[in-house]
Amino acid sequence: MLKVGLTGGIGAGKSEVSRLLVEHGAVLIDADLIAREVVAPGTPGLAAVVAAFGEGVLAADGGLDRPKLGSIVFADPERLAELNAIVHPLVGERSRALEEAADADAVVVHDVPLLTENGLAPLYDLVVVVDADPATQLDRLVRLRGMTEQDARARMAAQATREQRRGIADVIVDNDVPLDELRRRVAEVWTELTRRARGPRRTAQE
Repeated sequence: MLKVGLTGGIGAGKSEVSRLLVEHGAVLIDADLIAREVVAPGTPGLAAVVAAFGEGVLAADGGLDRPKLGSIVFADPERLAELNAIVHPLVGERSRALEEAADADAVVVHDVPLLTENGLAPLYDLVVVVDADPATQLDRLVRLRGMTEQDARARMAAQATREQRRGIADVIVDNDVPLDELRRRVAEVWTELTRRARGPRRTAQE
């Protein structure tokens, strides 16, 4: 099994790259998706969040009111740490279970938006960074996601820098290109991943 950490700045196209890797046969473990699953209605995770933050963080349908919770935790680092202490272990447990269920010769891709920011590179056999020029990211966020330019720039500024992400990369996917070219590049990356899956692994000390 090859454990791959996949990351990239907002608007760089990481989700498209992960989708293409799945088409080639990768097993995808999506940290954002799992983070939502572990606090879905009826889960122990949601019960723990409500116990810590009160029923005011629940929406009318009984699910988590993310904007309301966000307004609490992002204004208070201690409360954010409290939330992370609930959610992160649950995400880690679920991720490990999915990884253990994969075939022994699988290429397992962990889609982790904050991989760089949280210093998680040593957890993986190699790290793939989806890279795009900041102007490209900004254009995609405004044109495709409907953000204002101010909001888009703020989201980009809150993340690791382009240089920081590139600094931890074993493989860089340049995504300042049309989709057909991206498909070709991801196919090349897949060839590299399957080659490395047969080679030596990175150790925790490296």
